Amino acid sequence: MVFLIAAAPVPGAAAEPVSTAARTAPDASGSPAASGTSGVPAGVAAAGNWTPPLSTRGRWIVDANGDRFKLRSGNWHGASGTWTGSGDPEADSNQHAGENSGRIPLGLDRAPMAEIIAGFLEIGINSVRLPFSNEMIRDSRPVTDRAVAANPSLRGRTPLEVYDAVVRELTAAGLAVILNNHTNTTRWCCGVDGNERWNTSQSTAAWEEDWLFMARRYRANPRVVGADLYNEVRRSVWDDPNWGLGDDRDWFAASQRVGDRILTEANPDLLIVVEGINWTGIPVDGLPHERPTLEPARRLSHTLVDSGKLVYSAHFYDYTGPNHTGATGTGETSDPRYRDLSPDELIAVLNRQAFFISGEQNQHFTAPLWISEFGVGGRAETGQKQRAWFENFVDQLIRTDADFAYWPLVGWHENRQGNGWALLHWDSAGRRMGLYDGDDWRAAAWTRLMRAEGRTGPVAPVADWSMLSPDRGDFVQSRRMRALPDWDSGARKAVCPDGQRLLGLARTGNRGLCSDVSATALWDPGRGHEVVSDERHVRPGADWASGYTKLQCGEGQFLIGYSVRGAAVSAALCATAPAGRLGTQGRTVWFDRGDNRGPDPKGGDFAYGRYKGQCADDEYAAGIAWTGRVGSSRTPDALYCRKLA
Repeated sequence: MVFLIAAAPVPGAAAEPVSTAARTAPDASGSPAASGTSGVPAGVAAAGNWTPPLSTRGRWIVDANGDRFKLRSGNWHGASGTWTGSGDPEADSNQHAGENSGRIPLGLDRAPMAEIIAGFLEIGINSVRLPFSNEMIRDSRPVTDRAVAANPSLRGRTPLEVYDAVVRELTAAGLAVILNNHTNTTRWCCGVDGNERWNTSQSTAAWEEDWLFMARRYRANPRVVGADLYNEVRRSVWDDPNWGLGDDRDWFAASQRVGDRILTEANPDLLIVVEGINWTGIPVDGLPHERPTLEPARRLSHTLVDSGKLVYSAHFYDYTGPNHTGATGTGETSDPRYRDLSPDELIAVLNRQAFFISGEQNQHFTAPLWISEFGVGGRAETGQKQRAWFENFVDQLIRTDADFAYWPLVGWHENRQGNGWALLHWDSAGRRMGLYDGDDWRAAAWTRLMRAEGRTGPVAPVADWSMLSPDRGDFVQSRRMRALPDWDSGARKAVCPDGQRLLGLARTGNRGLCSDVSATALWDPGRGHEVVSDERHVRPGADWASGYTKLQCGEGQFLIGYSVRGAAVSAALCATAPAGRLGTQGRTVWFDRGDNRGPDPKGGDFAYGRYKGQCADDEYAAGIAWTGRVGSSRTPDALYCRKLA
């Protein structure tokens, strides 16, 4: 069965050429507003006014000074391919919307790179999502002279070498660049096209090595700030992707693993961007089908080896929907599209599918949310629903102060005809048609978005909350412990990221919760750790779980991890704190018969459907109790929680 899972825009219609003279951005009403000669809307900071590298604090992205850096981005597509998959790959007629990128970022045949980048700065963006394909990395064929006609210095280069030049010039202009692995093969996305998953047309091992190659390639360029791991993971003809099942279609496991590898083996400064699942099921009325987006992260979220590097991502277009592929004809169902929803319905769906990530604080899934694709047709778009959707979606971005990336930045126009989705268009003679040339209905909404008030300046450090999920293998998120020999061979091990301590544990399912709340990093690296598999540290007269086996840390130690064999507790991992950091007063938190997480627990539901125990924010976990009595699986039954000093 062939069906469309729409990712990027369908072709637009007419477009209008204009002068290339300096433009002036309109205000939110559409009237001209005060700006510099570049046309950047008033109040938008210069693109280069930030200090790399970037990291995260709760739901915010911050620069090296701790100042909020809002990703006001656009997509410069083309390097991942524009060929639709049939006919001559070089013919314009076989390219999406007739726009032939020549296997490199679109528009380099029509305008000098400096002019294109100046256009980006003019409309106020500070960052570019730059798609590539895995095939592009190895493509040794030089680009055609035609593809770089307006940039003759790029003649004879491979697509990757052109990509290098684009990255260099974007970052030299002060723009941040997020590398985006868009497709396996160099062709237009997205349908049943061999690019549905990271490993559809290649092995997972090859995909991981490609990411390490790309992350290392630009490591010396600090304004290359992010790795967007894969675009719109979706169903193939035969099977669905999943989030946590542990097979070769498990997007959670694949993205968790490659994200950690990028940080530990290639470039520790990069943000790791994880998109949700774009589509599962067969799009036929009466059969299960949906667009899960980021909803699975509420129950199973990523914990990278370095806290402060995870960004979640989602895409929204008017013609798709929570249960609609976006197709017309084959693959179309009777489900509503996003444009069919009322403003209130749209907000509710958007919050459920993605915006909860940044909207709910102090949860294991809390992270910045980057809407890395959204867009709509420009001058020729007359549909009332489409226009209303765009206005409503911009309202949502403003209301939530969300990071965003418009799709696409660059397009073609010719004799007032072409794909009208882009914000900037060039014709074959190099004449530009821009967003702020007076006849694009999107200009007012774009300016409203760019000039909207949002958080700026310093962002104070916040507590990190992290889920441990050794569901099917080791989940050791401590760099220190990764560098040491296996501390419980044959068991599945879970360890908090360095700087965090274990605060919560599930009775079954093996999940855990870590945080650094109410305390700075406690582990004294000079004093090591201890693996505890017996009651050696339980003092006479201080039995905190009578009749149960207790794995207790020694005095001055706290829990950072645990190991399991099947469902059974195997060992506790204890780290040593500097003298005077830990108190000795303790209490037993039982969770053998129900949740016991306190009256207002932070961190969220880290083990959905399981009994959980959790120490208070001002406590540390110092022991785990279990029983081997008949009928028990030796699962955790209680935590020993002690006060911080």
